[in-house]
Amino acid sequence: MNTNRRSILKGLGGGLTLPMLESSACQAPAQREVPIRLLVVGNPFGAHPENFFPSNFGKDQTDSTTLRPLAWLKDRMTIVSHTDHNMISGHGREISFLSGVLPTTARAFPEKNMSLDQLFARHVGSKVRYPSVGAALNAGIRMSWTANGVEKLPITDPQALFDHLFLNLTVAERAERRRMLNQNKSILDTVSSQFSDALQSASRFDQRRMDQFQTSIRELERSLSDRATWLDRDKPSYDLSDHVRTEATIANRYDAIFDMIGYAFETDLTRVATIEFPAELNYTDIDGVNRSYHGCTHNGRGEDLVKELVAIESFQIARLSNCLKKLDSIQEPNTEGSLLDHTIVLFGSGMGYGGTHSNRNLPILVAGGGFEHRGHVDARDNSGNNMPLCNLYVTLMQRFGIERDSFNTSTGVFELNHI
Repeated sequence: MNTNRRSILKGLGGGLTLPMLESSACQAPAQREVPIRLLVVGNPFGAHPENFFPSNFGKDQTDSTTLRPLAWLKDRMTIVSHTDHNMISGHGREISFLSGVLPTTARAFPEKNMSLDQLFARHVGSKVRYPSVGAALNAGIRMSWTANGVEKLPITDPQALFDHLFLNLTVAERAERRRMLNQNKSILDTVSSQFSDALQSASRFDQRRMDQFQTSIRELERSLSDRATWLDRDKPSYDLSDHVRTEATIANRYDAIFDMIGYAFETDLTRVATIEFPAELNYTDIDGVNRSYHGCTHNGRGEDLVKELVAIESFQIARLSNCLKKLDSIQEPNTEGSLLDHTIVLFGSGMGYGGTHSNRNLPILVAGGGFEHRGHVDARDNSGNNMPLCNLYVTLMQRFGIERDSFNTSTGVFELNHI
């Protein structure tokens, strides 16, 4: 039994770490349906609450300082106050943003700590070249997790993102990629046969664990088949030159990332994307910011430090706003509405406010997606309890076409009808 298990782990390790394994490909435009997409934009430190949340509730909410760049979208977004994952405050809990649970407690939940974006990606599967794409200018938020509890790292360089999304392989590279795909299929075939032998003598506990490994193998097998299908299909072309010629500021580099993700949505390369604003990013080329992002959160509510923190948070929203304006300018073929109307946009964090390390009252914003938006909503129940953020996630799942009525810590759904 031990020998078989070591062989299985070795086989899986080889399959999981091969550099040639990318996600799979996109449909031809002529065959394209009108899809719903998901864009998640997150940061690790939440938002300064007095500047993020409007001062009143309802559709006629006032424009808050941080969200001012999105004033043009006021009637097509929902800001949710008083929602969280009901966790004790402190660092480390922010990794639960898209799952509602921590890796250490995930065993008790059906989806473990699988993040919302990866659940959506699993639903999309081989309909597109890349079931999901993650990008940032640095790693560190840890907000994207696979079904097996493995962190899905973002691509942290705009040029690398361009190569991944839009650069076609040469004839020789495609031949090598095909050879590697066939080799890994052989590895998985061998591992699958070892499972059959090992399961016969395994204990009930080991059978449960090996069933998880088998799930991983089946997902890899599907993934390898999808990649082989799309290997000879060219990717859409994209001109990165305007971004390359500009000064390499944090704004220009993030605009390049957002623009590439937007074009990937438009050409149906992917339908699920995450963009992160990580903790260690240097924002000092933003006017008025002289300290690190993390340093600004330890402000003791000092006026100057709060001003710098809000400048960083407003910068994040401005980058998102630019992206959404471009999505809204693109007419969706074969239907009424823009690309934004068919894209669920979620902005937020697993931390409420970094200045107090609070994990309560998370700063959550939903835009687009064809929803009948509600402005600023107080999500507390009649007893004054905060709403589980996973309730909102169930609503987003259903809009995406995932027929589920629960997700991890959810207790119901958040009322957000679609048009």
